[in-house]
Amino acid sequence: MNKTALRALLRERRALIAPESHGFSRPSGQGRRAPGLSQHQVDQLLHRTFGTYHRLESGNYPNPPTALLRDVARLFGLNEQEWVSLNRYALLQDPPGPLHLSSGKEIPGVWQEAVDGISHMAYVTDASWDMLAYNKPLAAMFPGGNVPTNVMRWMVLDPDGRRALMDWHAAWAPMVLPQLRAALASRPDDDTLLQIEKEVLAEPDTAELYRAGVSYPHPDGDERPLMHPELGLGWVTMCTAQPMTAPGARLMILVFHPGELRSHRRAPMLRA
Repeated sequence: MNKTALRALLRERRALIAPESHGFSRPSGQGRRAPGLSQHQVDQLLHRTFGTYHRLESGNYPNPPTALLRDVARLFGLNEQEWVSLNRYALLQDPPGPLHLSSGKEIPGVWQEAVDGISHMAYVTDASWDMLAYNKPLAAMFPGGNVPTNVMRWMVLDPDGRRALMDWHAAWAPMVLPQLRAALASRPDDDTLLQIEKEVLAEPDTAELYRAGVSYPHPDGDERPLMHPELGLGWVTMCTAQPMTAPGARLMILVFHPGELRSHRRAPMLRA
């Protein structure tokens, strides 16, 4: 626990909330003059026993439950970056999921311009793998430029996707399906992810791979075979990043190398 950072974050955000906005009156005579909600008022609003919030803010609550942190974050109006910071300060780990279900569903519009400026195939999907932005090289991967609306569904369920993703059963599905499972672990109420999972479990080949429960968090740096409709057979190296304002969203840059695997020299790791 980082007590100093935790105390500073909570005090700052608590001071911004007017007691009157939650039905409390501000003392007019002698007594407390500090801005914002009192610690006891936070306990009342969160329906916690007296002293609970004081223990948290003072750093004397080891391993506070995530439910308490989530309730405090929502009461204080924290954004997703502050929610991550709160968990890191209080628990020394990232949160198990986003603060709000709507998070990860939108990105700043400038991302389209940024993606357009990438020469390799590139796209951004939201936390449900719905397509948000893509460039012309990526559109060239699909007949008529008809880019799929959901990349996960295309990769695991669409026959065209399985034909393009060469050696699908060995090189793609065992790595892609665990990402769906991991996304649902942090977003168990996501309707889009739940529907894809339902469709995956309805097909015997995908259901077996999905139930295997293999852990595979991300594809960053992976090389996999790909049939490009214009460039032919080759291998794609994947570079993955996440827009900081949209937890669960992902930027994918696909570097295509025509020919057989290892016909190109793989770039060494970059180190300062």
